[in-house]
Amino acid sequence: MASVASEAAAPATAGADSAEPNAAAPEAAAAAPAPAEQPAAEAPAPLQPIIIKKIIDDGHAGGHGGAWKIALADMMTAMMAFFLLMWLLGAANADQRKSIAEYFQPTNRPIVDNSGGSNGFFGGQSLIDPKALPMTLTQTGITQLTAPGTEEEQSTSEDQALPQGLSEEEKKKIAAEQDEKNFENLQDALEKQIGADQKTAELLSVVKFVREKEGLRIEILDDAGFSMFGSGTNQISNEAKALIEKVGESLKGVPNEIAVRGHTDNIQFKSSNNNNWSLSANRADTTRQILNDIGVDNSRFSRIEGVADSQPVNPLNPADPRNRRISITVLYRDGERPAK
Repeated sequence: MASVASEAAAPATAGADSAEPNAAAPEAAAAAPAPAEQPAAEAPAPLQPIIIKKIIDDGHAGGHGGAWKIALADMMTAMMAFFLLMWLLGAANADQRKSIAEYFQPTNRPIVDNSGGSNGFFGGQSLIDPKALPMTLTQTGITQLTAPGTEEEQSTSEDQALPQGLSEEEKKKIAAEQDEKNFENLQDALEKQIGADQKTAELLSVVKFVREKEGLRIEILDDAGFSMFGSGTNQISNEAKALIEKVGESLKGVPNEIAVRGHTDNIQFKSSNNNNWSLSANRADTTRQILNDIGVDNSRFSRIEGVADSQPVNPLNPADPRNRRISITVLYRDGERPAK
């Protein structure tokens, strides 16, 4: 029994002895790193993930781009061109500005009567047909295309000669400049016509041209060897009539109104039934009739008047034959020459 107990104790002691090393084993394992964990510590660290951030422009920063530079450059170019134009217009004179204005205006006024084919198929005229343009090209100002059937509403030659879109003062100034040129051409043409005709060439010395506030005054004077009317009458001589007809032929080419004035000397009538006032008025009306007979319309006569001897050419000698005269004045279209 004792041996059995000792044998039983022996294994228990052995179990206790074996248990002590097992208890120390974890401490040894903790003190010494495991062979399996050492290679993991020596491996490289894992790569970090790559993050891509996309920013979507919602248009808020569009004004901070480069498009505004183009807009600014266009505006600056336009402003430079505008101020350059203003400078050029300021440096140009009235004649140059008028020429520029006329350059940009149409120059023909076609009158198309049957442009719609009113007489059956293709019975009218085409706009590109030269026969549909009856008027010649003239550089006189603004003109317009006339629709069929509106010939009654055509503007007058005075309106056609003036550019549109101008102030009244500018229109008057342009009209006066045109009148000045017309007066120069009228005087030159009249002098040539009178000098070229044998019947009137000798009378060129009694024709005087005077520029005045109202317009161009054409005077036909008596002299010692020439008298337009019989003494005390309004019976005109053939030479004077031919001379007035030459004047009338030239006047038909200008649209301006006309004023006719008769003058006498200071010699009084013996009879009280007549006087120089009525005589000068009758002679002026006789001149109007001659001008009307050769084609000067009555609507163009602004006034017919007689002033007797109140406006002599030679005040020092009221009986001077040159005081007997007829004045034909081509008036400015606006009544008088504008101040320059």
